[in-house]
Formats: sequence, structure tokens, C-alpha cells
Amino acid sequence: MRGREPFHELDLSQWRTYTDLITDSLWLLGKRDNQGTHKGDYWGNFVPQIPNQAMRRFTRQGELVIDPFAGSGTTLIEARRLGRHAIGVELNPTLVEESLQRVHAEANPYEVRTALLQGDSTQPATVESLRTLMDEWGFEHAHLLILHPPYHDIIRFSDSPQDLSNAPDVETFLTQLEQVARNFTPLLQPGRYLVLVIGDKYAKGEWVPLGFYAMERLMRLGYTLKSLCVKDIQENRGKRGQHALWRYRALRDGLYVFKHEYVMFFVRNQG
Repeated sequence: MRGREPFHELDLSQWRTYTDLITDSLWLLGKRDNQGTHKGDYWGNFVPQIPNQAMRRFTRQGELVIDPFAGSGTTLIEARRLGRHAIGVELNPTLVEESLQRVHAEANPYEVRTALLQGDSTQPATVESLRTLMDEWGFEHAHLLILHPPYHDIIRFSDSPQDLSNAPDVETFLTQLEQVARNFTPLLQPGRYLVLVIGDKYAKGEWVPLGFYAMERLMRLGYTLKSLCVKDIQENRGKRGQHALWRYRALRDGLYVFKHEYVMFFVRNQG
């Protein structure tokens, strides 16, 4: 990073030793990391390796990470393990309680702060509550945003009409996702990174490129796309033990079974 302090703690004179840091756009992560209090028992949670890679590449210890779709707390747990302060927002009040227990059961060797707010990330009032907490913690800006929204209606996470997984159509889903990004962008320090984790979907025999649609919405908001990475999907709960069935359907219907999703890295533009 010429002319400015890097957004990481890596000793680049020892760059060959960071063998577990990914620098290619193809991410073959394999089995989900279930160390510590991480568990794969929640529908739609994402692998801890993603926030781990993002935080180590684009934040330093003591900085602040925000996750507007906190879910089961994957980002918050990983932040505690790496010494980053973290704030998450989750719509489902029942899940908030479960996730908080899981997060606070994780060791906190760096004595960082971690919070999980119950709220709707599409609403400015939720962001104001988060801003108040940031002020209490002494942060003017966050240093990394991690967004792992529902992939529209592939998995229904709740009965709430505010839940993006209940959006009546793709356009509404994208508008709501864009509103979340619009709400949280002022919290992110200019020049710092936003990570979007998202996949595509099938509907009525047609591949719907949610990932690329979402990418376009973020670029509208003044983000620069730095990298578009493709990661492997291991057998998820919805397809567990059904590999042969899905292979048969693919051959029968002339389609391909989803085995990838996207990890997109954006930078908030200055000004």
C-alpha cells in the first residue's frame, strides 16, 4: 500500500509464511471450520473462513467490524478470536438470544467488545442505534462491513415481512438489499472494504444471477469492485445425502447444480 498505512498487520517481509491466506479468486475452502463456538446447525450460516480471511487481510486488531445480517453470529465469533471489535444486527429476536449466548461463550483473549442488536437493517432507526453504540465505544467509523444476506427466497428464515427472504420478487429483494447497504455505508470509513457474500438461484427453469445484480447495486452506491471471488459450496442441509438425486435432476432438466457462491470485495470511494 504505497503512501499510506496498510489495512492489515501482515509482515510482508515474511509474506511466504502466510500460506493459509488466499490471494486467488478461486476459493476451495472445503469443510466448514467448527472450532470454538462455531457450529453449522443454522440454516444459511456461512463458513467462518470467509470473515477470517477478510479481517486478516483488511483490518487490524482493535478495529471495528459490522455485520448487518448477523444470523448465528459467525462474524462476531471470528472477530473475538482475531481481536476485532464487532457489532451485528439480526432481525429475528429469538435468534439474537441464541447467537449472543454462542458469541459470549467464545473466549475473548484480546478483551474486545462484541454486541448484537435486534433490529431491521433496512430501517435508518436501526443504524442510529448502532451509531450510538459506536460513539459509546469511541469509533467514528467502522473499518469493515460484512454482508451475508439471504439469497432471496432460497431459504425462508422467518415469517416476518421485513425479512429479505420473504421479498415478493427479485426486484424488491434487490431494493431492500441496496437500502441496507445505503444505510450502513456512512458508517464505513472511506477507502475501507465491504465484503458481500451471496449466491444465485433458479426460478421457473431460469438461472437468476442475484450475485451480479447485487454487485451492480453496490457499485451504484459509490463502491469500487476490487475482487470477485468464487468459493465452493459443500453439501448443505437442504441437499445433504441427496447428491444422486440432484445429479439426476440436472441431467433430466438440462441444468447445473449450484456448487459455488460469490465473495465480492468492494472499497468505499473517497468523498
